[in-house]
Amino acid sequence: MQGVRQRKGGLNSMAKPVNKKRTEMPAQDPKVRAHNFNEVATGYTEADARAEADRCLQCKKRNCTEGCPVEVPIPEFIAAVQKGDYPTAFRTIMSKNLLPAICGRVCPQETQCESFCTLGKVKGSEPVAIGRLERYVADWGREHAPPDHTACPMTNGIKVAVIGAGPAGLTCAGELARLGYEVTVFEAFHKLGGVLTYGIPEFRLPKAIVQKEVQNLTCVGVKFALNQVMGKALDVNDLMKKGYKAVFVGVGAGLPVFMKIPGVELNGVLSANEFLTRVNLMKAYKFPEADTMVDIGKHVAVVGGGNVAMDSARTALRLGGDEVMVIYRRSEEEMPARREEYHHAVEEGIKFLFLTNPTKILGNADGHVNGIEVQSMTLGEPDRSGRRRPVVVPGSEKTIPVDLVIMAIGTQANPLFTKVTPGLKLNEWGYIEVNDRMQSSLPYLFAGGDIVTGSATVISAMAAGRKAAASMHEYLQSLKGKL
Repeated sequence: MQGVRQRKGGLNSMAKPVNKKRTEMPAQDPKVRAHNFNEVATGYTEADARAEADRCLQCKKRNCTEGCPVEVPIPEFIAAVQKGDYPTAFRTIMSKNLLPAICGRVCPQETQCESFCTLGKVKGSEPVAIGRLERYVADWGREHAPPDHTACPMTNGIKVAVIGAGPAGLTCAGELARLGYEVTVFEAFHKLGGVLTYGIPEFRLPKAIVQKEVQNLTCVGVKFALNQVMGKALDVNDLMKKGYKAVFVGVGAGLPVFMKIPGVELNGVLSANEFLTRVNLMKAYKFPEADTMVDIGKHVAVVGGGNVAMDSARTALRLGGDEVMVIYRRSEEEMPARREEYHHAVEEGIKFLFLTNPTKILGNADGHVNGIEVQSMTLGEPDRSGRRRPVVVPGSEKTIPVDLVIMAIGTQANPLFTKVTPGLKLNEWGYIEVNDRMQSSLPYLFAGGDIVTGSATVISAMAAGRKAAASMHEYLQSLKGKL
């Protein structure tokens, strides 16, 4: 095939042609996977990975690295894959990212590193599948690379607390441990991982992979305290009394949001948070082997258009829903979910009602959901987000029979921790205010992730945790002689 020409440092040399199309990711057949919780994408083979790595142009200007929130040296690790040197590829990624198998699966690479890829700028060419290669290398490392117990230096004796074992907290903890601090992560749940464990379904991110990657942190000295609900079991004053000199808060934004419409109080109306936590953390997908169950019924409506809505709909389908529909008030074009997740949902048989908005949830005499009233929308002028505002089409109301309604329209800050932390400045939405160093109004307290920004991506939370760790190190070093 006549393709893009490759040379060291850029395009248009006389070297071998480069395939314009990326190597396909092997996956389960949609008709099969719609009925199981096994991982949808089965991963590259070694031949797939080498073929995809060979597409990388090894540009002098590392645009892709600039597009990575945690600054993984992307050309360097891909160069190692090109040579079949997987130990070097793995070490290169781990130098910046302690959770690569997670990132390779759930990060929106298409809007980050891959959107900066030089090859992707060439007409008719697709960017290098950086995320798929990261996943391959991470999975290789999990199977073949021994834990690196030498990665953590001798402790400096300074204790630091991290609140929340989600992506922001785990990243911050790992970076601080690498700098020699004695780090303890306090987690409210009985499992580590935060949203990685309770929010993302098994078929997208197997929990065994999450727990294995968390073990990487124990290898660099991080300690964990589970079942610790901060704001109830402990507060920051308790931590300071216990000798912790700085605190990072990465508790996420887990308070669910419901539409303000009649019927949301009915049985059979769940937030996506509750639904996914029941299924993922409490193993409802293994019922009756596990104690927790979810009564799906035959007809399920998921309200929303983001990744959480896709996860909820695809989970409901796997739990036995005969008809699962996603109701979204804007068009397909405006939907914020990753294209890959949307396409997978369509392949599996999820129905999409675009330009449709719920107005009322209906129930039977027993107080259980039996229908949802919706109205058609059209798109008007752009709103503050830049997306065209949905406008009601008069007289377009209709009723759809449903047995379960899942609200996946976002989350907000949970005040459980913040309300018992005097002097902590919050913004008008209840999120923690920080400066450009991730430092709050309390000098010793730093924060990052969804509790600062609102709902965002896993990799952006990790970037915040990494940045906060560097700032905490600077802060603690400035106190030398006073600690």
